[in-house]
Amino acid sequence: MVIYVDMDDVICDFKKAFDEAILNDSQTKHPQSQYGFFADLEPLDGAISAVTAINKSPQYEFYILTAPSPRNPLCYTEKRVWVEKHLGYNFVEKLIICSNKGLLKGDILIDDNISGERAREF
Repeated sequence: MVIYVDMDDVICDFKKAFDEAILNDSQTKHPQSQYGFFADLEPLDGAISAVTAINKSPQYEFYILTAPSPRNPLCYTEKRVWVEKHLGYNFVEKLIICSNKGLLKGDILIDDNISGERAREF
């Protein structure tokens, strides 16, 4: 069984960082466009242990599936850095960055936003 898990607001706390950036600078409309935004996201409580457990299970083929931010060309690198920092180098090979999640084949997609990045078509 192939399982894909989204990063933003599933493994890492995108919303908290976004809201804090807006509070700190009300003129910023798109905090995710700032370099370093994705690399500095905090893991959500329990997410690291949950992802590690799914990955260790012999019944699942696990991948991280995340969409890039079109507002931040460095998000590809930042997301990869985040994965290694919080999950370890072995998880880097399980990272897929794709703007159309509907293109992938698998059994389960764990995502906070089924309407975005064409996840509904998954």
